[in-house]
Amino acid sequence: MAHPGIVNGLLAVERAPLPALRPYVTRLIAYREGVPVERIEYPFPGAVLVLGFEAPTEVNGMPYASFGHGLGDRPAVTRVRAAAEGVEVMLTPFGARRLYGAPMAALTNLTVPVEDLLGAWTSPLVERLAETRSWEERLRLTERFLLKRVMDGPEIGGQVPWAWGRLVASGGRVAVSDLARELGWSHRHLVARFHDAVGLAPKAAARLIRFDRALALLRGGMPPAEVAAACGYYDQAHLNRDFRAFAGGPPGTLRS
Repeated sequence: MAHPGIVNGLLAVERAPLPALRPYVTRLIAYREGVPVERIEYPFPGAVLVLGFEAPTEVNGMPYASFGHGLGDRPAVTRVRAAAEGVEVMLTPFGARRLYGAPMAALTNLTVPVEDLLGAWTSPLVERLAETRSWEERLRLTERFLLKRVMDGPEIGGQVPWAWGRLVASGGRVAVSDLARELGWSHRHLVARFHDAVGLAPKAAARLIRFDRALALLRGGMPPAEVAAACGYYDQAHLNRDFRAFAGGPPGTLRS
């Protein structure tokens, strides 16, 4: 049995999802937030579902008990003013597309109450999570919900996940024109399919993937100039440009 530890500043239990969910879910976290705290949440190549109770979470000044957030290209400020608990689900774009059953472009940079995404019947699930004191049981309840909802969601097809996988494996360095040519699609069709299944155009998605890798390397202690070279930026000025766009400040500010 897993025991609570510190995950991103939270008292939490984190684990990988069941094998059947892994194309759609990357992480499950049962958490407890014990003190008032404010964070800057940087965009990453995925979407988020939060099933929360106790105190609400404020996202850019708006309070939410439970919510979903699509992919984005800008930071968000989250704030919890009192004790809060819940389960956070980190979704792949295709997990979010199947879970919510809506084009992902409709959720780009947006936070939406979970009832508006999944219906009022999610309230009993949140109530059961709040009544359950076991961290592991909360994760199991959430997994059972996700298995049914995601598997019942709309099919995505294999082409966009294949193109997304190419972008992720390359750190965002595959040319969009190459993806379109290898798929036998026009650039316009590739962009339309990405807007539906991912929420970002392919070029913006590639920049986000590259930023996410650069952020991980910076957090690991690599100097910015080396990060720029490792991630394929033309120079450190281009790295700084992307960090200002995605994170609201240069790499040196984030590291401090």
